[in-house]
Amino acid sequence: MKRFALGITLSLALVASVFAQSGDMTPLAVVKLNKTETITLKQLKSKVGLYEKQYGQAITDVESRKQILDSLIQEKLILQAASKQGVVITDSQIDQYFLSSLSQQFNQQFTTEAQLSNFIKANTGKTLEEYVKLQAGMSLKEYKETIKNQVTLQQYIYVMKQAEIAKIAATDSEIRSFFDMNRSNFVWNDSAKIFIVTVQKGNNASSAQATAKDLRNQYVKDKSKENAIKTSPDNGTKYTAGSMWIAKTSAYAQALGWSSANMDELFGKAVGYVSEVTETQTDYQFYVVQKKESAKMLGISDIVQPESNVTVYEYIKAMLTQQKQLQYFAQAAEDVAKSLDTPANVERKKTGDALNALLKW
Repeated sequence: MKRFALGITLSLALVASVFAQSGDMTPLAVVKLNKTETITLKQLKSKVGLYEKQYGQAITDVESRKQILDSLIQEKLILQAASKQGVVITDSQIDQYFLSSLSQQFNQQFTTEAQLSNFIKANTGKTLEEYVKLQAGMSLKEYKETIKNQVTLQQYIYVMKQAEIAKIAATDSEIRSFFDMNRSNFVWNDSAKIFIVTVQKGNNASSAQATAKDLRNQYVKDKSKENAIKTSPDNGTKYTAGSMWIAKTSAYAQALGWSSANMDELFGKAVGYVSEVTETQTDYQFYVVQKKESAKMLGISDIVQPESNVTVYEYIKAMLTQQKQLQYFAQAAEDVAKSLDTPANVERKKTGDALNALLKW
């Protein structure tokens, strides 16, 4: 049987929910630490649907459903405790988390919701509202509210346990052992630093192509225009421009919308080469080759990527430390929630056989 603990992770699958079209409003519990909130059978069914979507299988046993009910109670307890403590998450913070999660999903950097909306419309034919409803089963407003609850949970637990979390770190032996077991993963593929400009097609492909050609002409005539193109207010709205290191891998080709032939062309060009404006499925783009590095195996003291100050040792330390802190964080969240789960704070309306019967839907 899976263990359904309090969820505090920000991923699309975990913040998405499945809202039932109909359900029983029977109250299962009342949380009253800072205000009165009722958890209904319908809400529990929705939460079970969330986990079923996450794990890709039905959850039918009563004990698992009880655990999910407990996680709902714990979530509301911590949210009420956070409110009582004065933890405030602003709408602008939620917007940034939202954009960040979709940037990761699409492997694109979105700085505004308008930019995200245009991208989704161009690639899926759907509005942002329609896309979120399809993926998350809720409106955009409801989706952001769910993110807000998760961020609030995280912030409250961090405030309560920050001293303990700060002490957790990977040891030297753990770091070196990880490197020894994963040496083959620490390599540089052939890499190139490029200045790349992309113009999304949106609803007007010909206009996007014209914009891309105009920007390329500006750069070719005067290479100092690179900074002006990067810092223009139009960067992030009318087009996207910036420098990036890419490796000669299929993952990078896919992210750029390139074929293997496109990658071969790039890595066959000398530093200073300016490509023609080319068309992908979603945009028009051109690039400039700025630097190149050959493939090599990395030692533990080497920098983890070109032009970085982070060594492989430091990279592994940060990764392992984060893993250990997340493990502690998850347990701390559950411990805090359990400490708040008292008869004074939670009134369980259904218990024993009565609860068991309701959980056999």
